[in-house]
Amino acid sequence: MSDPTFVTLSVADGTEMRAYTAFPDSTGPVPGLILLQEAFGVNHHIRSVADRLAQAGYAVIAPELFHRTATPGLEIAYSDFATVAIPHYGAIDSEGLTADLQASYDWLTSQALVVADKIGSVGFCLGGRVSFLANAVLPLAAAVSYYGGGTHLLKDRAKDLHAPQLFFWGGLDAHIGKEMVAEVVDAVAAAGKPYINTVISYADHGFYCDERPSYHPQAAAEAWGMTLAFLKEKLGAVAGLGGASPPAPSASY
Repeated sequence: MSDPTFVTLSVADGTEMRAYTAFPDSTGPVPGLILLQEAFGVNHHIRSVADRLAQAGYAVIAPELFHRTATPGLEIAYSDFATVAIPHYGAIDSEGLTADLQASYDWLTSQALVVADKIGSVGFCLGGRVSFLANAVLPLAAAVSYYGGGTHLLKDRAKDLHAPQLFFWGGLDAHIGKEMVAEVVDAVAAAGKPYINTVISYADHGFYCDERPSYHPQAAAEAWGMTLAFLKEKLGAVAGLGGASPPAPSASY
């Protein structure tokens, strides 16, 4: 995998947005992915996920969604959600996010090695909700949402989904109630849109992030395997690249 770089994108509302990028060791053609951050910024974990996806054969861009209120490169400690993240989290809205997503999509389609009709999105936590929005506002070929808090507030956009949506939820997640999950899934089903809904009963919110206390190695490995299989089916990947695995399990069920 080649060295990743940061790029600065011009957004339609006149703002500038920094984004992390990662590329596979391929001259193309390859599919593209928009990777969407948690509420803690495009931090070490999100950059490592971008690298894993690049190793799996995808060109990846991870935009800094808090760019209107934060300095470029902001990384928020997982213990500082209430004190540091909330002001930035509360300042985002669907209009601004749509512009950010469009800028990210346009950047991917401008890359000579990227197949323009094979672009998807993957998001975690806040990014899980934004991945759902991305599927509604962009002509994606696949979208993946990990424990996307607040996605039920976007359920009216289910009718606009362009691509199959893969959902992951933690059965122990006290932040996202079962009724919220049901609202999302029922809306997608009622709209007649294709989806896969996966609830991992023994996992909590943030189970994929190996830098959070709620990390669950087995759940992370299982969800990641499903994610790579889903993306390969919908987008394809570079021949011979299987993709990086999440960190090896270190605990039993």
